Amino acid sequence: MGRIGIIGGSGLYKIEGIKGVKETSVNTPFGKPSDKFIIGKLNGRELVFLPRHGRGHRISPSEINYRANIYGMKKLGVERIVSVTACGSLKEHLKPLDFVVVDQFVDRTNHARNMTFFDKGIAAHIVFAHPVCPELSGCVYESGRELGLAMHKGGTYVNMEGPAFSTLAESNLYRSWGMDIIGMTNMPEAKLAREAEICYSTLAAVTDYDCWHPQHESVTLDMVIANLLKNIENAKRIVNAVLKNIPAERNCPCKDALTHAILTDKKLIPAKVKKDLGIIIAKYVK
Repeated sequence: MGRIGIIGGSGLYKIEGIKGVKETSVNTPFGKPSDKFIIGKLNGRELVFLPRHGRGHRISPSEINYRANIYGMKKLGVERIVSVTACGSLKEHLKPLDFVVVDQFVDRTNHARNMTFFDKGIAAHIVFAHPVCPELSGCVYESGRELGLAMHKGGTYVNMEGPAFSTLAESNLYRSWGMDIIGMTNMPEAKLAREAEICYSTLAAVTDYDCWHPQHESVTLDMVIANLLKNIENAKRIVNAVLKNIPAERNCPCKDALTHAILTDKKLIPAKVKKDLGIIIAKYVK
């Protein structure tokens, strides 16, 4: 039974009932993760938490070391990740303080972030048509519904570069494309988790209507933080319920995502790459 990873804001690991809390630093071939990983036990399951922006929110979305964060989770035995994230709404019915369990992503970061483990002598192409784990996402959604929270099943998350919020023209453009919510961090996490054969689900907490809504003032940082703080307690409740409800064993395709993905001739993969990616590729590349 693998560990459950939680990536989110720094208040999330202070979940009532969590036991045996300890912190650990993880070294990775890709540099330092955002912070120390916090490990504990809740509802009989081992939990690994990481604040994606570092404690005190020190790291901008463009500067997060996504590869180190996901690699660190893999190294600590995490098999599933629930990403709790703030987002702006691009649809009237997705109201501030609602939760959206995302099922699609569109990338608008212009490749400004490292989103793959496979470079420098090894190439792999994962299937990514359905970028979140259906089993884990279903559990997150149903857990929130059981608690009576305002949950929305499915939605497309457009990953903008940031750190500035959208212009009005950008916001209206994304609405014309049919996008549902907007954020700055989850697309790289989803891609890397799939490459690492870790199940991934986004629990997006709506904080605002971006800047498109004519009857709401333009998004401000104060508004985002105020609404995120209101939702953080509900996010903790959802995480608690997920740990009770998630099956012990995985029955999804995420665990075998690399089966046909690595194209490089195994004899030509550099020894250092084999070593660095050992925890990810060892069962495919000897």
